[in-house]
Amino acid sequence: MSGIDIHGLEFEYGGQSTFRLQIRELRLEPGECVAIVGPSGSGKSTLLNLVAGTLLPAVGDIRVGDIRVNALGETERRRYRVGQVGQVFQAFELLEYLTVKENVLLPRYIDPSTPLDADARQRASELLASVGLAGKESRRPSRLSHGERQRVAVCRALLNRPSLLLADEPTGNLDQDNKQNVVKLLIEQARAHASTLLMVTHDRSLLDSFERIVDFNDLAWDKA
Repeated sequence: MSGIDIHGLEFEYGGQSTFRLQIRELRLEPGECVAIVGPSGSGKSTLLNLVAGTLLPAVGDIRVGDIRVNALGETERRRYRVGQVGQVFQAFELLEYLTVKENVLLPRYIDPSTPLDADARQRASELLASVGLAGKESRRPSRLSHGERQRVAVCRALLNRPSLLLADEPTGNLDQDNKQNVVKLLIEQARAHASTLLMVTHDRSLLDSFERIVDFNDLAWDKA
């Protein structure tokens, strides 16, 4: 398990619409399940991309366990994302030309440093079975319900046993029952696989299951 430590972070998007984000401090304990809430456009998704190493801050430190993410080179950040981070997106981002199982195995297809071997295939099958999708491994995503597709996305995020699970508005396209089911699934799987969970949401009806809720307005300051 890995916690998150962020100190003195500053980040800006350039271009015509300038966005500036500053965060004094944020800490997640290893294995903690935390929800971040706040208004749309405030920078919550940007924060997840910074923690994932997809974006780099201009100033400050982002540490995940013993890894100083912002000090890694491009190749190292890619390895960090594959080996340490599982990401779940609002739009699922499943590939329709791949089967359910192939979508779960996608991290192994895209990173040549990780083997696509029998162990990986067995883990994909076990993950799918654990979320009630046994027997649907060969289907295409288009043949699944919204809830089932979201479960495939969660399995994909967990394939490489990540120490950190990042979820960006993962319930935005779902009805209320499926929203609650996805949050329950994320928390159950994070605990079962010893992952730290950080989920961004604007839906306060989903927060009862989390150990801690962080209001983004209490983290972000001096945005322009």
